[in-house]
Amino acid sequence: MNWYKLCWAKFATFEGRARRSEYWYFQLFNIIAMFVFGIIGAIVDAAIGSPGLISGSVIGLYCIASLLPAISVTVRRLHDIGKSGWWFWVALIPGVGGIILLIFTIMDSAEANDFGANPKLATA
Repeated sequence: MNWYKLCWAKFATFEGRARRSEYWYFQLFNIIAMFVFGIIGAIVDAAIGSPGLISGSVIGLYCIASLLPAISVTVRRLHDIGKSGWWFWVALIPGVGGIILLIFTIMDSAEANDFGANPKLATA
């Protein structure tokens, strides 16, 4: 949960590095939050009789709110493996772009690079 809070605290910080755990815990809690908001919205939809209006709106608002923190933690994750944050745009390539970005986010931290010291060694 601390990694999730840290990403929200650094919601517009594109400098520095993010460990794998920071990135993946943020993604995990984002999925859980969307699931919870969807259930709550579905309950409200059923109570007021609107088909998907509330649940879609709540999930959409959360996605918009979490977009900047998600992009910034992805850029910091790319910095951690020694890649420029501009590699984020590789995800727009149909078919393979998302796979390439997934592989980048799975890779282990690089040693000290242009973006700072290895965060794994700093907290070990």
